[in-house]
Parts: sequence; C-alpha cells; structure tokens
Amino acid sequence: MAGNLAAAGYAPAPADEAQLVVINACTVTEGAVRDIRRFINRLRRDNPAAKVVLAGCHGQVYPDDCFGADLVLGQTEKLTPGRYADLEGIFVSPRESLVMDEAPEQPAMAGKTRFFFKIQDGCDRFCSYCIVPYARGVPRSRPLPEILRTLETLARKGIREVVLTGIEISAWRDPDSRTGLGKLVTILEDAPTPPRIRLSSVDPLMFDEAFIEIAGASGKLAKSFHIPLQSASDTVLAAMRRPYRQKDIKNILDRVLDRMPDAGIGMDVITGFPGETEDLFEETRVFLTSCDFYYLHVFPFSSRPGTAAAAMDGKVPQAKKKERVRVLKMIDAEKRQAFHRRFTGSPAWIIPEGKRCLGHYMRGYTDNYIPVHIPYDKRFENKMVQVTIKKVEDLLVIGKVEDDPSL
Repeated sequence: MAGNLAAAGYAPAPADEAQLVVINACTVTEGAVRDIRRFINRLRRDNPAAKVVLAGCHGQVYPDDCFGADLVLGQTEKLTPGRYADLEGIFVSPRESLVMDEAPEQPAMAGKTRFFFKIQDGCDRFCSYCIVPYARGVPRSRPLPEILRTLETLARKGIREVVLTGIEISAWRDPDSRTGLGKLVTILEDAPTPPRIRLSSVDPLMFDEAFIEIAGASGKLAKSFHIPLQSASDTVLAAMRRPYRQKDIKNILDRVLDRMPDAGIGMDVITGFPGETEDLFEETRVFLTSCDFYYLHVFPFSSRPGTAAAAMDGKVPQAKKKERVRVLKMIDAEKRQAFHRRFTGSPAWIIPEGKRCLGHYMRGYTDNYIPVHIPYDKRFENKMVQVTIKKVEDLLVIGKVEDDPSL
C-alpha cells in the first residue's frame, strides 16, 4: 500500500501533518473497532484538514459504519489506494471476487528481522463467532513459483527468518499442482530461502501423522506451532462450529511432543462464548491446567454483527468474562514460566533484533519461540547467534552469547 502511494506521488508524513491518512483497519473484535473510532476522532481533532481513508477488513464488512471517513476501500481496493486518493465514497468489491494480491518484486524490509510473508488468504469455515470469512473472502493461495521467488529474494537480501502467514494456511494449495502445506515445507527444505522458516497459526486438523513427521524432520522449520484451540469444552466447540473435540486436541499435543519434545506450542482460547456456563468453563480450565504446552493467547468473546453467535442466547456478563480471562491468563503465565525455566542452562540459536529492550538488551527468538534477551551489541543484529539461556527473572529470559567472554 505504501509503495502504491509512493508511486502515485505521495511521501510519508506524521499523522498530525499528513494530507492523506490511510487506516488499514481490523474488525475482528469490538476492541479493534473502538480503536478505529478513537483514532479517527483524535485525527479529526489534531489534523482536521486531512483526508481520512478507512481500508481493509472493517471497510470490507461494515462499509457504512465508517466513523466519518472520507473514503472507504475494501480488500481489493486497498492494494492500490493511489487510484482512489482523489475520490470520496465507498469502493468495496464483493467477497466472492476477492483475489490474491501479487507478491512484491522488492519486498519492503526496512528494520525487519523476521519477515511476515502471506501465502494464503480467505476462509470458508464460517465458525459461528468469526467475522473473518466475511472480511477476507473466499480461500485463495499464492502460487508456488511466486513463493519460491520471493523467498529467494529475501534470502539474497539477508533476511534470516520468514514467517509464512495466512488466514488459514492449512488451506494453502498451489493453484496449478494442488500441492498442500506439508509438501510446501518439504520443497522449501532444499530451496534457496532464509535459514529459518516459521508458520503462523495452523488449524489443529492439519496435524496428522504425515505433517508431524514432515515438521519434525525439517531442518529449516521452527519447532514452534500456534493452534487456534478456542475452547476445550465439547459443548462450546460444537456451538462455535469447530470441527474437533477435546480428545482430538489432547491427541495432537501428545503426538507433536512425542516427535518434537522441545516444541513450543501456543494456543488461542476464547472465553465467555454464549452459553459457556461455569461448568463448561471449568472443562476448559482443567484441560489447560493438565496439558503440556507453552503459552496461551486469551480473548474474551467479542460479538460481531452478522455472525451466528451474535444472535445466540446465554450471553455471559462482562464481569464474568473478565474474571475468566484473568484465570486463563494466570495459567498462561505459569506455563510460560515453566517452559522458560525448563531450558535454563541450554544452548539455543537466536536472531537478535536491532531495537533496544529495557534500555540495554536486544531480543531474539529461539527455534521454539522463547524470547531471549542479551546485552545490546549491534554486531549481532540480524545474525544467527548461539547463546546459552542463563536465567529467568520475572518472565524475562536472559542469555549469554557463546564464545564472547565480555558478555
């Protein structure tokens, strides 16, 4: 988007001075929508002359709910904002017509250590709580030759880690050969790519025996996996229209950790879904307490207009949702602490980021996604650095660079 605007003659400027402000807006939660409203209100106050463009997911799904923006662009239109910058009104293509955007020939990489590369977009699952299928359109995949070309470019430019992302990357299929995600990981093993490849959120049902073996055997694929669990109550999962049950998740965790014992597994969980009673929440809490995983991303249920869940009975009060979030975040903190301490004294490879953390540290992530902090030294920026994890202090993981006695 920035490249398109630059080609149209625009140059970057602070929001309070810009003539044109483009907001690429999420709409997946009520909180995200509040952020849009607040930002536009603040912008109107600080820079009343600016032309405000609301683009992306929110504009695609709720184009009339634009908080006074001058121009609304959907998912297709947002990729070429320069075409519409002189116009006003709503320009949103229907969901069925959305296509995969082309990968840039020269990816923008300023200040990046990990490069996020979208290989898939769209979803047809229509889980009862989720607005994403309406916001992102039908499933579509980036062609294999385009993926290989971009990854080779990233490797040539010195990027050390790439994260393959998508709305539902387990649904990735090469449009010509119909090759799937497992085969893609195998192909990338011998292709010119950055040395570390990480996957974003992967559907639980992707973890069959074949995929687990491919992931375990790969020398490039990071042994960290993020699974959208959402609930461990079979009753709630059925109401959410999720196609698995608690025993399936337990089986997946056991098989992944049997093949990759040091893997870092994170999971999304939603609490306060309509009809989630205390007993049903307790099913999720007990399951998570008993399972061997690394971390949780915890979300209170957020009703989105147009989804099936928005019309369901059994709404959970906000205070109750807040309390359940607190309980689950305590489990998350305990699991993270235990996982970090488990690797104290162990060697690991990290790719330190250039920015400073807490004044004098720089941070890099291990293969299994532990954030390790080492004393800041520009020499190590965007390099594969071997460290020893020395200690954990208040959830901060401290490492020491190997073969460097000064640290």
